[in-house]
Amino acid sequence: MPVSNGDIARIFERYAMLLEIDDANPFRVRAYQNAARVIQGLPKSVADLLGEGEDLTQLEGIGKDLAGKIEEIVRTSRLGKLEALEKRVPAALAELMALPGLGAKRVKLLHEKLEVCSLEDLERAARTGRIREIPGFGPKTEHKVLNAIARRRGREAQLQWVEAEQVAKPLLRELRTVTGVNTVVVAGSFRRSRDTVGDLDILATAGDSTRVMQTFVNYEDVAEIVSSGSTRATVRLRNGLQVDLRVVPEASYGAALQYFTGSKAHNIALRARAAKRGLKLSEYGLFKGRARVAGRSEQEIYRKLKLAYIEPELREDRGEIAAAEQRTLPKLVKVDDLRGDLHCHTNASDGRETMPAMVRGAQELGYEYLAISDHTQRLRIANGLDAKRLRLQLAKIDRLNETLGRFRLLKSAEVDILEDGSLDLPDEILRDLDVVVCAVHYKFELPRKRQTERIIRAMDNRYFNILAHPSGRLLGERDAYPIDMERLMAAAVERGCFLEVNAQPKRLDLTDADCRMAKDMGLKLAISTDSHSAAQLANMRLGVAQARRGWLEAGDVLNAQTWPALAKLLKRS
Repeated sequence: MPVSNGDIARIFERYAMLLEIDDANPFRVRAYQNAARVIQGLPKSVADLLGEGEDLTQLEGIGKDLAGKIEEIVRTSRLGKLEALEKRVPAALAELMALPGLGAKRVKLLHEKLEVCSLEDLERAARTGRIREIPGFGPKTEHKVLNAIARRRGREAQLQWVEAEQVAKPLLRELRTVTGVNTVVVAGSFRRSRDTVGDLDILATAGDSTRVMQTFVNYEDVAEIVSSGSTRATVRLRNGLQVDLRVVPEASYGAALQYFTGSKAHNIALRARAAKRGLKLSEYGLFKGRARVAGRSEQEIYRKLKLAYIEPELREDRGEIAAAEQRTLPKLVKVDDLRGDLHCHTNASDGRETMPAMVRGAQELGYEYLAISDHTQRLRIANGLDAKRLRLQLAKIDRLNETLGRFRLLKSAEVDILEDGSLDLPDEILRDLDVVVCAVHYKFELPRKRQTERIIRAMDNRYFNILAHPSGRLLGERDAYPIDMERLMAAAVERGCFLEVNAQPKRLDLTDADCRMAKDMGLKLAISTDSHSAAQLANMRLGVAQARRGWLEAGDVLNAQTWPALAKLLKRS
């Protein structure tokens, strides 16, 4: 059965959590936590890497022992060491540790004092007021626990987009091997590049639908066949994801692709437009009476409805149909438009590769520049740099730049925004940086007004350039902290600051709606990967997809500019 990077990372995260509860050596715990982060951040499936004969020990932080365990998971979908540990430590305790505010010590106390072994036990203890009886806990903790459980249940059915891709790729490969298959494509929210995906809608064209359907329902990852017919079937995979397959005739392929890609609201608006013109639009085609007038391609459908072609990412009924009618749709930004990356880390802080390795990765992508934005001193867990260590790094960048020809390595840092809105390093060193990336890494729970004012006070510093991962969200793990995003953006415009679209798969922060608001306010954004290895630089495509959903064009993006043009934008008066 195909195993995604997310599957491997979750197994390692679960093992690390249970090891921590079991009072294992902290270095051992950290090794599995780091391995999970490395694997989760890879742009390519580990299963594919193994299939291509790649040596996993070449990945940063992955030694022979961990490589062997990864191979075991890919081969069997299990980890024997984890199963052995689960016989001693209740497996569900790992789920509790994943809730915000519940670390190993607290989970252990809940288990020992209240015999909490599952989310259900924890919810019951919170609702009956038993948690507050434990020293160090209180009513506020109970309230947070109940909210966290409710959010967790609401997110369980969703996969991050990149995880859905890793599930979809091997299935598509399998279907494309079937004799007579012409086209196989994933539609739905996946094709619209939504940050999370609840199911997969696959369309295919084939001379013989029977073979395709048999291959689909017999796919090795199928746990349950929900329904099966001659041209459509629904299955549930072992990870719980529902997948629908429809085999459609070539004459209807474009209509079906449009129908199963657009959001419900987009499709309703499009059908209403067709009806006003005496036409009927369905998944089978665009009809005038009984005659099909379009359906073979999506472009044909939109053209017959007197509309410019609407890119999949825009099909949410947020004004795209009116813009298509008026021929004012944006020319969406593409990966090829970007000239560099303004946020990445090296092993000087919590990155996993050297500065030269990161440079080589950026050069292979055809970039003109790369910003080294290692963490600053307050973030001790990330080995953040103090002023002295940063000075040494800047000198190293100067020496390296002398060898790089036209490529430019930018001096940067990811500077912590402290609780009072001050920055983590003095102006004396910030002024020597090419780009200052600032971020909130603690005190997420501040009230909305205080959090907003904290960041705006930080923006008042003349050396502040870009706010990294502006909402602080982690998909499936942590909600955005309370923030007045509109007020924040207005303050950025007024001060000559910018915000980031963080391309890390777990972040994708800003949201698409916030990207659109920034565009409407005239605020340029940086699309950055926050890479901790050279391989993660390829995650730029995820940030670009998010930006495209927010209607961004190349002119709206900081790092689509040449370095001289970007330098002028970053220099505040």
